[in-house]
Amino acid sequence: MAFKKKILCIGAGYVGGPTMAMIARKCPDYKVTVVDINKARIDAWNGADIPIYEPGLEELVFATRGKNLFFSTDVDAGIREADIIFVSVNTPTKTFGEGAGKAADLQYWEKTARQILANSDAGKIIVEKSTLPVRTAEAMERILNANEKGLRFEVLSNPEFLAEGTAVADLENPDRVLIGSRETPEGLAARKDVVHIYAHWVKPEKIIESNVWSAELSKLVANAFLAQRVSSINSISALCEKTEADVGEVAYAIGTDSRIGSKFLKASVGFGGSCFQKDILNLVYICQTYGLTEVADYWESVVRINQWQQTRFVKTILSSLFNTVAGKRIALLGFAFKADTGDTRESPAIAVARGLLEERAQVVISDPKALANAKIDLKDVADQIIFEPDPYKAAEGAHAVAILTEWKHYKELDYARVLKSMKDPAFLFDGRNILDHKKLFDLGFNVLAIGKTPLRHF
Repeated sequence: MAFKKKILCIGAGYVGGPTMAMIARKCPDYKVTVVDINKARIDAWNGADIPIYEPGLEELVFATRGKNLFFSTDVDAGIREADIIFVSVNTPTKTFGEGAGKAADLQYWEKTARQILANSDAGKIIVEKSTLPVRTAEAMERILNANEKGLRFEVLSNPEFLAEGTAVADLENPDRVLIGSRETPEGLAARKDVVHIYAHWVKPEKIIESNVWSAELSKLVANAFLAQRVSSINSISALCEKTEADVGEVAYAIGTDSRIGSKFLKASVGFGGSCFQKDILNLVYICQTYGLTEVADYWESVVRINQWQQTRFVKTILSSLFNTVAGKRIALLGFAFKADTGDTRESPAIAVARGLLEERAQVVISDPKALANAKIDLKDVADQIIFEPDPYKAAEGAHAVAILTEWKHYKELDYARVLKSMKDPAFLFDGRNILDHKKLFDLGFNVLAIGKTPLRHF
């Protein structure tokens, strides 16, 4: 088959894999290739058990793989063949040098730019898919266009707005697709080519076109605003616990205001994932770089509240269990940062587990999809932890059970059976507010939930 265009995505992670699978499904006249230097990851994409769990993703990949969707480790060949290159490489927070702990580490991004230049014999459209600091496109343009081959590259920004656990649905029916380019004839022409890809299935009114700098900044700001809402309601959850108000009722009341809305007002043990904290700290660093100290402090406080909420949850467990958890078995149900994903990056469960271990608790971790990642996240203390996929076995002999991920089947557990297997008095800490607390109290649990009055039997 002669393909209309050849698309390459460099990076086969949580963004690149699902996004390219959807493009391949919706654009059968395009050849879509995903490359990565991680052979094990590519082998998994080509195998029966793909490396990312997302509802609907497996079916999407299997429907297109080998037809117009391909996975390969040959990055150089992929670059030579491609007309349009999406770059979705890792941009973690720097751990060294200037900006350590806040700024984005762009070393992989720069290496990719140089690799694209080295293997190109024609100009190409380069699309930023990774989350990057504003003005990064300018740096890539300088690298690519300062060449002796006479080649011209157009660098665009097309940030992803996926939520893990609903990535396939988000890709199929997005709130918006944002595409930014230079406002030059060449830049606008390149933008039109990328718009045409998404126009295969996305309504025109949902495709937003902007300059490249606005597109880059919009991704950081979107994540900052969403995280801000979580930290805001979590700060109020502490006040609710002190005043006997119910954070769920408060969130509902304010969420009915059309100016505020109800989304991201669910109190919890804290937000996690690969984006929120990383992107906020990146935004903080950018503001500091431009001398906007007050703005930087404001956004950094969102991260501090999130960290405080996790610490507060551990302190609640400690104080409720008579100010000591030493030698006590504590079962943590859920380790993924949210339901319907195996991703544990920045999961609140990491801080909770470590906090309990510091108090010499016997920690048991259970999760249907994230135990392998949990063992990696806690590898330095893994010998002190029990990893148990069965939640009933995890709770056996436990003094307390804590819900840390809102997995649906945790709502459906037989809690009478759980209670019977636990030590008396039995405590249940609902870090996601997903359970019927009155029913659990009537069964015999002492129930403590985020932002709600504790239900105790003594």
